[in-house]
Amino acid sequence: MTLPPEILTLVADLQIYSLIAVAVLIGSGAIGTAIGFAILGGKFLEGAARQPEMIGQLQIKLFIVAALLDAVSMIGVAIAVIFIFANPFISALIKFLPQVPA
Repeated sequence: MTLPPEILTLVADLQIYSLIAVAVLIGSGAIGTAIGFAILGGKFLEGAARQPEMIGQLQIKLFIVAALLDAVSMIGVAIAVIFIFANPFISALIKFLPQVPA
């Protein structure tokens, strides 16, 4: 069974656009997390310098916010993996393609 070249091109274009979306998703998540960690670290150092007796409490809050920052980027990676291995757009596209006889 061979598919017409138009259908193959359509599926290939969808995969290319999905990969571009995955690259943007992971890249923006990485940049956002890096900026968040930079701001978080700077504010922690400012707070520790102003009130050294509060370092223990600030450190606990630092780790909680750091975990939330990591969670946001991991959610982006999970969505990217779904787009790579189980692309929902391809299954939606197959419904609209004409049936090719075997």
